[in-house]
Amino acid sequence: MQRKRVLPLAALLLCTPALAGTAPAVASSHEALAPAASTTPPAPLRILLTNDDGYNAPGIRKAYERLTAAGHDVTIVAPLTNQTGAGTKMMSAPRITVKHPEPKVWAVDGTPGDSVAFGLSEVFEGRAPDLVVSGTNYGPNVAGLATHSGTVGGAVAALESGVPAIALSTGGVSAPDPVATVNAMGPTLDFAVKLIDRLRARAKSGPLLPQGVGLNVNHPVVGPDGKGAAVGVAATFQDPQTILEPDFTDSGDGTWKVDVTVDLRAAAKGGDVEAVSADRIAVSPMNATWNTGPADHATASALIAGLRP
Repeated sequence: MQRKRVLPLAALLLCTPALAGTAPAVASSHEALAPAASTTPPAPLRILLTNDDGYNAPGIRKAYERLTAAGHDVTIVAPLTNQTGAGTKMMSAPRITVKHPEPKVWAVDGTPGDSVAFGLSEVFEGRAPDLVVSGTNYGPNVAGLATHSGTVGGAVAALESGVPAIALSTGGVSAPDPVATVNAMGPTLDFAVKLIDRLRARAKSGPLLPQGVGLNVNHPVVGPDGKGAAVGVAATFQDPQTILEPDFTDSGDGTWKVDVTVDLRAAAKGGDVEAVSADRIAVSPMNATWNTGPADHATASALIAGLRP
C-alpha cells in the first residue's frame, strides 16, 4: 500500500486540512460524508455486489437490501460457497458452475475473483457496472489480513478490469461476539451508502474514483451489542503487521497440526489497525498492482547495478 495515495484521497473524502500531517484525518461519521450540495440529484448506480463469505451470507444480503433501499440497481454475483481467505485467486479451473437461484442473484462456484470476472463478462456484458462493492465481510480486513482477503480480492479483480471498487468489512481487531459483528453490519452499510453518495456527488459524470484506485473500508464493532456508532472516519494505510501467526505441530505421521493465533503488535500511526482499534472507520486506498513508490524503484536499480545475466 502506498502512503502517497492517502493524502489526495483523504482530501476527496474528508475535506479537512488535518491531512497535511502524518496523523489520520478524523471526522464525524455523520458529517464527514454528507453529499456535496447539488441542484440535481445524482443518478442511481448500477452496482455489482460480491463477497467471499458466499452469495447467501448475512453481510451480502444486508448489503443488497441497504444499497437497493438507497435507490441503486444492485446485482449479486458472488461465490456459491464460502471462499474466505481466497485472496486474489481466480480462473484456476477450465470450467465453473454458475447458478441463478433468483432474480438479480448469480452464484458462481469459484472465488470472489471468478465471480467478478463472470459478472463483468456475462452479467454486465456490453456495459460495465458503475461500481463493484465487495462485502460486507464478517470480520476485519486490516493489516496482513487484507493481503490474503477474498473480500479485497474481489475488489482487486474489478480494479484490474478498470471498474471502481470498494471492499467493505465489519469487525474489530480482536474477536468480538458473533452477534455483535452481525449487528455492526447495519452501521457499516449506513456508512457505505454515505460514502457512495459522496463519491457520485463529486464525480458528477466522471468515474467514481481515480483510475486504478479502490477503497478498503473497515468498520469497527462498537459497543457490546455492535450497534454503537463509530466515533469518526480516518483516511489510513494498510498496517504492515501480519496479525495472524501460524504454529505447526508435527503429528509424526507426515501430517502437521496447524494452529493460528492472533499476535497483535503496536499499531502503526496512521494505519488501519490504529483507526479500527479506536472505534474509527478506516478507509484505505489500494490498487491492483504490486508497484511501490519511486524511492523503492531507485533502491532496486541500485541493487542490480552492474549485474549481468
